[in-house]
Amino acid sequence: MECENQTTLMNFVLLGVPYPPELHVPLFLFFVCIYLLTLLSNLLVLLAVVYEPQLHKPMYWFLCHLSVLDIATSTVVVPKLIATFWEGGGIISFAGCVNQLFFYHFVGCAECFLYTVMAYDRFLAICRPLHYGTIMNSKTCLWLVTGSWIGGCLHSAMETALTFHLSYGPDNKVNYIFCDIPAVLKLACADTSLNEMVTFVDVGIVAMTCFLLILTSYVYIVSAILRIRSAEGRQRAFSTCTSHVIIVMICYIPLSFNYLRPGAQDPLGGVVAVFYTTVIPFLNPLIYTLRNKEMKVAILRLNRRKA
Repeated sequence: MECENQTTLMNFVLLGVPYPPELHVPLFLFFVCIYLLTLLSNLLVLLAVVYEPQLHKPMYWFLCHLSVLDIATSTVVVPKLIATFWEGGGIISFAGCVNQLFFYHFVGCAECFLYTVMAYDRFLAICRPLHYGTIMNSKTCLWLVTGSWIGGCLHSAMETALTFHLSYGPDNKVNYIFCDIPAVLKLACADTSLNEMVTFVDVGIVAMTCFLLILTSYVYIVSAILRIRSAEGRQRAFSTCTSHVIIVMICYIPLSFNYLRPGAQDPLGGVVAVFYTTVIPFLNPLIYTLRNKEMKVAILRLNRRKA
């Protein structure tokens, strides 16, 4: 987009979620409640793992980092989304928009890497049980988590730099729920075809590489589980993997819908964005808690300790 009367842009305006006036209060309360519940449920997971020695295992170490990332994802997007329900609340400074875009892609990419690490952990636990304790030691866990965070940071730094090296003109209305790359690029006073291609290739490579590694891990996992003779053993092995499979699917499907197709920033894309920035961080701890006996016992003990 070519911009006339180009000036230094100081602020953006987030338009948020389009809604009829009668839904103003219900939607506001919905986002406030789901944000508070997201914080509470993920903090419960963190406290349960910290205070329950039985959960001091690699799988729950990775789950703690997933909870931190879920809290971060929700905090980067939802409070500002809630503010858009009030007059003037959608205004965000240029620096604030840069930070929001950077931290959203930082934690989002780190979460994709962490899902892959969690799949590798389950692969070792089920397919290499005799060597699991030796391979997945505390040092390995630390390096895998650190690599996920660093990988997310590098990915986001590159995308953020490419997005904001462009010039922006007087049109500052971001027709989206937060400062995301496709929505911000629509306001640029320059040809954005290179940025769009790099974003598509970069996100595509990260997403497909992680997904193929997860898929490969589960091919070996399912093969190993089917060789277990006892039905109880097979059920126990499947139960340790189903939660991870569910959260991978509910994460990758909406992300692929929004980033790996043309015209990602349509109205339906905004609805999908609400799902993966607001609902998924709330669902993840519930899925892991409800489908994991050790987690349920640990949270009950935590509640009794508080009482």
